[in-house]
Amino acid sequence: MPRQAKKMRESVTKICDQYDYKVIDASVEVTGRDFLLKIWRLIASTSISVAISHEEFPLPTIMNIYYELGIARTLGKETMIVKSIQAIHPSDLVRDEYIEFGKTFDADFSKFLDHVDKQAEYYEIMAEQLENNPLLSIDYLRRAYLITGDEKLQSRARALLRDAKLKGRAKDSVEMLAVKF
Repeated sequence: MPRQAKKMRESVTKICDQYDYKVIDASVEVTGRDFLLKIWRLIASTSISVAISHEEFPLPTIMNIYYELGIARTLGKETMIVKSIQAIHPSDLVRDEYIEFGKTFDADFSKFLDHVDKQAEYYEIMAEQLENNPLLSIDYLRRAYLITGDEKLQSRARALLRDAKLKGRAKDSVEMLAVKF
């Protein structure tokens, strides 16, 4: 890994620590199972996904990074691209915000995490407004929970499921699986 890329990761980790976000890296986890499945599970268990892009990363690495970013976005995660100044931004993502690793990186990344904290409140509001759609409401409660860790959100999700009168549903139904966060 290029020295600057290591510094980028260290800076992300340092700032995440200040916000009480634990940084998880798939290469650190050892499961002995399918690596891609492990990545999917790790992304599903997080609230934020940060893609680090550096001009010295080999093309297969860049492809994996943006694939994982796509998974995170598909799962409704808050995402951010952190790139070195010389890294090339993929053409499909030219309109996406990103943070360059430069003089203002710490302040810019902190602003992103402040925004994520505000998103949790938005997700709770959305969950309340969507009570007639329990599955979507539960998804918003899950997103807020992943950001805040507030266990009351889990209780609200279970109450939504109970009130939706879906008791006869299979244990592995979408609704039953969704409420287990």
